[in-house]
Amino acid sequence: MSIPSRFIKPAIIGVLVLTSLSARAEPELELTSAINTAIENDPWLRQSSHLQSALLEESVAAGAFPDPRVTLGAANLPTDTFDTGQEAMTQATIGFSQKIPRGDSRQLASAKMQQMAGVQPFRREHRQVQVMETVTHLWLDLWRSQQSIRIIEQNRGLFEQLADVAEAGYTSATVGSRQQDIIRASLELTRLEDRLTTLNSQLASSQESLGEWVGPAQAQLAVSEEIPGELLTAFSASWSETRANALTRHPAIRATDQLIEAKATDVDLARQAYKPEWSVSAQYGFRDSAPNGQDRADLFSVGVGFDLPIFTGNRQDRKLNASAARLEAAKTERTLQIRGLQAKARAAMARIERLDDRINLYQQTLLPQMEEQASAALSAYNNDDGDFAEAVRARIAELNAQVELIQMKAERARNLASFRYLTADSSEITPLSLTRYQD
Repeated sequence: MSIPSRFIKPAIIGVLVLTSLSARAEPELELTSAINTAIENDPWLRQSSHLQSALLEESVAAGAFPDPRVTLGAANLPTDTFDTGQEAMTQATIGFSQKIPRGDSRQLASAKMQQMAGVQPFRREHRQVQVMETVTHLWLDLWRSQQSIRIIEQNRGLFEQLADVAEAGYTSATVGSRQQDIIRASLELTRLEDRLTTLNSQLASSQESLGEWVGPAQAQLAVSEEIPGELLTAFSASWSETRANALTRHPAIRATDQLIEAKATDVDLARQAYKPEWSVSAQYGFRDSAPNGQDRADLFSVGVGFDLPIFTGNRQDRKLNASAARLEAAKTERTLQIRGLQAKARAAMARIERLDDRINLYQQTLLPQMEEQASAALSAYNNDDGDFAEAVRARIAELNAQVELIQMKAERARNLASFRYLTADSSEITPLSLTRYQD
């Protein structure tokens, strides 16, 4: 049965109205909740806390004196009879000795362990901002896929109606529809299905990746339809003047600073090798009575020993030089870290600025023009003054621009998340820190 021509025009005009998605009743995965869950369940933070506790325990042990040494023996036994009363010098001995480490080596060794333990809080802070960046990127991947799917689902209904209208016009012969118009509409629907399949595959992959951090159940939740406000904030172009110095307060740099302090302590420890290591010893010798019953006096010995570090060319000097070289290497590593952070931050800043320009162009000029062009092409086709393929192309171009805008918004938010990581300040991480992992 053919459709009267008076119904075709309203049907064509009606396809321009896109129905909005109904509100979700299911719970959503908020970005803040995902970050907090990822940090809460991160085993690396617990590992770091245990390592810090171990280093603090070792610092106490490193500052303690070595255990004294006790020796038991028999001295001056006659080899002909092994009679302990035969010779006057035969005695049972008990000795005690205690080593005294070189110079301030005990205090320095303890201080080094404490400095190494002090690295861990900054590493945990660094880990937290890394987790924030990673989870934010994965959350934005979900948002990008879900929003792209939503836009395409909305437009699929539009193209289905266009196909119905083209078929109705071809059947009724009241509008200049051709068989190739029906084929073109069917082809575009197939392409939309292919795009949806690809996007759903990307969505599933992102959910699996995010599930590693927040758990599979939460990763399956839909994310909110809007990007959080903290990822949409206006970008300050004056960062290079006002924020560059903040890189020295980045958790990774603070951790390196602590390592540099430990390396400096290593140099001081190497200098202690030029000082002698002392030892004190005492020995008590018990003698048996003489064969005639006369008592013999017991003997007591005491002594002090020390080494002589005089051949230092191939040992102490080399170790000191090695420690000094490692210290300089650590300082160079710090410089390279700051340069790397600054270069990456400036690159992210440049990308954000360009994306802001493109997003403004799309929102203020390109999308309105494409919508106007699509409406004009459809109106021309409706009035038998245009080509169906042109109307479809205009709608496809508008759809692609909408999806591209979603991609740009997600990319802009990703770069801002990376910029926030690169310019992280230890003093700003406290609200997101887990108190039980802090000192």
